[in-house]
Amino acid sequence: MRPFNYQKPLRAINFICHATQAKSVSLVGDFNQWDPAAHPMNQTPDRSWLLNVELKHGHHRYAFLVDGVLTLDPHAQGITRNDKGERVCLVPVS
Repeated sequence: MRPFNYQKPLRAINFICHATQAKSVSLVGDFNQWDPAAHPMNQTPDRSWLLNVELKHGHHRYAFLVDGVLTLDPHAQGITRNDKGERVCLVPVS
């Protein structure tokens, strides 16, 4: 009998960026190879930006790309660096 290989399911995480004057905001991170086109965010009626993304269990590095500028999330669980040495945010998913 083969052992049961339990994989934790994906967990939906809400990302919110308060960049009310921005023309475009994207979520970039290690989960999308830092691709600005992969996760464009949607502007809400209060002019914040929102996106719900399903992520695997573990720690993920991310940042907001606000009008092309890498921007930290002031509500992030932690700060770390990406492979380029830039400061980025950290989100734990359990």
